[in-house]
Amino acid sequence: MANNIIVGCHTLSLSNNEISLFRELDPLGFILFARNIDHPSQVIALTEQFKQTLNREDIMVLIDQEGGRVSRLPNTYWRVPPSPTIFAQMYLKNTKLAERACYLNALLTGLELKGLGINVNCAPMLDVPQSNAASIISERALGTSPEQVIALGKQIVQGIKDAGLAPVIKHLPGHGRATSDSHLKLPLVSSSFNELARCDFLPFQALSNEAMAMSAHVVFSDIDSAQPATISATLINKIVRQHIGFDGLLMSDDINMQALSGDVASRAEACLSAGCDVALHCSGNFEEMKSLLDVATQLEGQSKTRADTAEKQAFAKLPELDPSAINTELNHLLSLIN
Repeated sequence: MANNIIVGCHTLSLSNNEISLFRELDPLGFILFARNIDHPSQVIALTEQFKQTLNREDIMVLIDQEGGRVSRLPNTYWRVPPSPTIFAQMYLKNTKLAERACYLNALLTGLELKGLGINVNCAPMLDVPQSNAASIISERALGTSPEQVIALGKQIVQGIKDAGLAPVIKHLPGHGRATSDSHLKLPLVSSSFNELARCDFLPFQALSNEAMAMSAHVVFSDIDSAQPATISATLINKIVRQHIGFDGLLMSDDINMQALSGDVASRAEACLSAGCDVALHCSGNFEEMKSLLDVATQLEGQSKTRADTAEKQAFAKLPELDPSAINTELNHLLSLIN
């Protein structure tokens, strides 16, 4: 079984140094960004290179393809999916049409990814933004009420799975009250546990049976005033695992984000010690990834069981569906709302 790390790579193909490092690091999977993507045959070759490097026929290959501002595949060769906010707006006019369109979009996106060798989409984002939420969340949200986020989030999850991929719900236990971007600084949320339980936690509770989730680099001062959720044993054990009831594979958000402090290895160690199953490192920085050799250990116990469950979803066969027909129906539904 692989180790408790997911990493990125630097460019469009693996260097000899990366190949040597990844064989030693033995990550659970890889995550792709725009820097890794040029054209379809190149992406397919890269995902095949991952398999050859680790000598594993199947390996989890992740991407954030939410749509809108978070779309890693460029429009030179690919459809850029609508922003989740489009479906949020649709929902206010016609809930059934919005749910169907949201499902079709997730299904079509999944088929596009699966054909490239990508088998995990880090979506949906289930955060419920408040009126003063940072744009990094509000511009990607499925709605401003838990009920709406749940309804559309379930459609995205189902669409991703029906395309033969695994979804990742994010960002537990909720990023919607953060007024700053955790890529740049550590957000502090002072709302009470009761306020959070009445709103922010609800979408994650509704989808708590999913196989994978991503943590939030956010301090919830009423629960743990010292540590952000990613590295807080209190938040992970009492809120994510017990109150929300999520028992799937919990990966950290990117440990390179400026919300966390210390060197990369100590950040990885902190999130794993707190209860994350996997540390996610996205930058592709070689020296930083090399430092993770001191932290990476083989998945075992509950973490291994959780990874096995997630892999079964990710490694499902590509279904025989007609992307053209799905796209036609999706465009028709979108036209009805405009």
